[in-house]
This record gives sequence, C-alpha cells and structure tokens, in this order.
Amino acid sequence: MQVLPVNDSTTAKQFLDVARFIYQNDKNWICPLDQDVEAVFDPKKNTFFNHGTCSRWVLKNEKGETIGRVAAFINEKKASQYPVPTGGMGFFECINDQAAAFKLFDTAKNWLQEKGMKAMDGPINFGENDSFWGLLVEGFTPPSYGMNYHMPYYLELFNQYGFTKEYEQITNHLEVRKPFPERFTKIANWVAAKPGYSFEHFSKRNAEKYVADLMEIYNDAWKDFENFVPIKKETLLESFKKMEAIMDEKLIWFAYVNGEPASFVVIIPDANQLIKSFNGKLGLLQKLQFVYKRWRGVNRMRAIVMGTKTAYQKHGLESALFIKLKEYVLPLNQYDELELSWVGDFNDKMLSIHEATGATFGKRHLTLRKLF
Repeated sequence: MQVLPVNDSTTAKQFLDVARFIYQNDKNWICPLDQDVEAVFDPKKNTFFNHGTCSRWVLKNEKGETIGRVAAFINEKKASQYPVPTGGMGFFECINDQAAAFKLFDTAKNWLQEKGMKAMDGPINFGENDSFWGLLVEGFTPPSYGMNYHMPYYLELFNQYGFTKEYEQITNHLEVRKPFPERFTKIANWVAAKPGYSFEHFSKRNAEKYVADLMEIYNDAWKDFENFVPIKKETLLESFKKMEAIMDEKLIWFAYVNGEPASFVVIIPDANQLIKSFNGKLGLLQKLQFVYKRWRGVNRMRAIVMGTKTAYQKHGLESALFIKLKEYVLPLNQYDELELSWVGDFNDKMLSIHEATGATFGKRHLTLRKLF
C-alpha cells in the first residue's frame, strides 16, 4: 500500500472519489458536494488557514486503486488549550481493512507529531463543528446537510488503533406537526408575552446587525465551556454566505430582552434532500435542478446551533423561539421533521430543552482522541 499526498488535481479528484467508492452500495449515504469538501482545503475559502495548517492524503493498494483517504490539521487557537498539544484528523474514509486504516491513521499522526502535537482528535473538521464533525456510531439513516455519515465498521477501526471517546454528540428529532408538550407551550406563551421581551427573525437586508447579535450571544453562552474559542464575525459572515442558497430568513430567530440580544436559533431547510441525486457534483444541470427542487421545497429542517446568554438561560427564551418558529412553519404545511443537531453530552441544559420539546433520539456521533 502507498500513501500519496494530495498535491494536484488528480489526487484531489481521487480524494473525493474514494468516498463514492466506499459508499456505492449504501442507500442511506448522501454524497457531500465536492465543492464543500474542497473549500475546507482552500486557503482562499477557509478562514481557519489564518491560524492553522492542514494536509491530506490518499491511500492506494497494490493495484493502484484508491482505497482510503485522511486529512490532518492544526488549529493553533485550540491546539495548546488541551492537557497536551492536540491536532485534528478528519475526512477519514477506508475499506474494511485494519492495515489500511492504521496506515492512514499513522500518516496523520506522524504529520502532527512532526509539528509538535502529542494527540489528535477525530474525525473532526478543519473549521467550525457544525459540519464534518464526529464519527457516526448510531442512527445510520440519511444524514442532513453537513452531518457526517460513516460505515458501521469504522468504530472498530478507531478503537483498535487506540482512540478513546472524548464526548458524545447527540442528535434528536422533533415531529413538527405534533403539538409541543402542554407545560412547554404554557411556559413559551408566558415568556413571549412578558414586557420587554421581543422576537425577530433574520433579515438579509440587516445581515450585519443579526450576525453581530448572534456573535454577542454565542460568545457569552459558550464562554464557560472547556476549550472554548470565541467565534469571529468574519467566520459567521462566511457561514451565512454559504447558507444563502438554502436559507429561509424566517427559520432563524432572535430573542431580545429590553433590546439586548439574549437568545437565538439557526435553522435551515435540509439541503441534502435537494442534492441527494447529484453525487457530489454541482454543474449547470444540478444547479437548475437545485433551483427547481428548492422551489418545490423539502420536508426536513436542521437546527444548526442555538445559544442563550448565561444571564437569561433560565428565562425560557428557547421555548418562546420554538413557538415563534412553529407559528411560521405549520401554516406552510411543508415540513414534517426538525433535526436538532448536534449537542454534546456535556451540555445538560440544551439536552433538557430538547427533551422539553418532546424530541426523540435520532443519531449519536463520537469525538475521539488518540494520545501519542
């Protein structure tokens, strides 16, 4: 077997194509758009290159066939915040062969060690954790846009190599047409009517304002979590730009207390329902199909991220946001499901909110760590 760095158009194509080979007989897999994967490794499109570096490789067998791939990266803002310097590994795909998998893991490990790292987390993304993050170990159903899907045998390969679980990533599903529990609804309506409390949905015309509000809320809400790094406005603007093609402004809501940004939820229609037949490609034909399918609509949404400032985390603002969302969604008679993805098992407050809505378990991903 031979490991080759991805350093030209040929190896870049092989890096993309190996996933199509691995999942060719899996009816649940939805191929991510090639352009989305490539954007991760493009310094012009990924702001994480401003404070990090990455590399990627493909693995070939004796016949010259591509049988696996892997990427490794260092986020300099986070690497030194762990007990030991820790890099990242991701975009792992491999046939069911321990020797092949270990060769890929070793490649990532050696590259990281050469740069002073003493551990690696994986499979993760060289970017924000809302996409390409975690190893799917439960809930092998069609993934929503940005969510990792894996072969069931991957977990054993990671375990055999010595990876151990850092935390679980829980995804829950909410039936949109099913009424919220009575207690949840009662609290939500009470909160929504409180003096000084107001609610607004996102507006592209005032994108700068809402992005600034989201950043303020997010950085306050998550500041006490381990290894937290404040999110920058440029990163958020980049994320919203990526969502433009699929975004529905009235699925992104903000709560304010006496004019102060207090809570938010970002939800998008599930683009995977639109691109499922594209096999990762987005040429002119696929773009025309995308526009048509977008016009017809999809029946699933994905909640990408929620946040509430610490001062307002027991005020029930999240429940009011869900009520506002439902007031818009139900009359559309379009959506059947809201995927709440993902929440770490360390985030008891957010998991409690999921439970309060009546959501049920959907998927489980793992973020794993290998100490060198």
